[in-house]
Amino acid sequence: MELEGAICKTGGMSHADRIARIMIQLDDWQPAIWRRAEVPLTTTLKALHDVIQAAMPFDDYHLFEFRADGKRYAIPDPEWDSLRDKTYSAKTMRLGTLFDRGITQLAYTYDFGDDWRHTITIEAAADADPAAEYPRYIDGAGRAPPEDVGGIPGFELFLDAIADPKHEQHRELKRWHGRPFDPAHAAEDEIQPRMQTLARRRALGKAGFEKSRSQAR
Repeated sequence: MELEGAICKTGGMSHADRIARIMIQLDDWQPAIWRRAEVPLTTTLKALHDVIQAAMPFDDYHLFEFRADGKRYAIPDPEWDSLRDKTYSAKTMRLGTLFDRGITQLAYTYDFGDDWRHTITIEAAADADPAAEYPRYIDGAGRAPPEDVGGIPGFELFLDAIADPKHEQHRELKRWHGRPFDPAHAAEDEIQPRMQTLARRRALGKAGFEKSRSQAR
């Protein structure tokens, strides 16, 4: 399968037969922390959230939102809507629908306390490989921040402290994190199993859908 070098709309082809190559990049951080993955255009924004969580990886402890086309997509919450702007359901909006509208970039925020902001870019679209399972991880660079580290300032402190045995918080933060942390390592040994779990879940869902369709005939 070759991905198209330029973005184009899907035209009359079914989204079920198409995938998007996406770039996930953490905002406001250098050297860049990024991931590249392939996802079906049928993916809902809630499912895209699951892909991002698996790809960084994060642990899905907190709320999230997408911003695209001037709208907020998340899990609807009447309290949020009454205090802020209207929320559209991330469970029903599909990536392919936005793509067909010419939208190739989304803003994604995870954890409104630490405020991890990301830019999600649809780099290209292509026919799905019948032999492949989606979503699938392609490549990436840099280790994502630990959960609840305290946003960008907390992540800076964390990296400084664990890199310097003489830092006054070195022992405390190493104990808090509880395992080695290499900022240059993308943690593919964690990412791949998580992405494979999502791909298996999708395959089972498709199989169940096809079975229910055949029984209804």
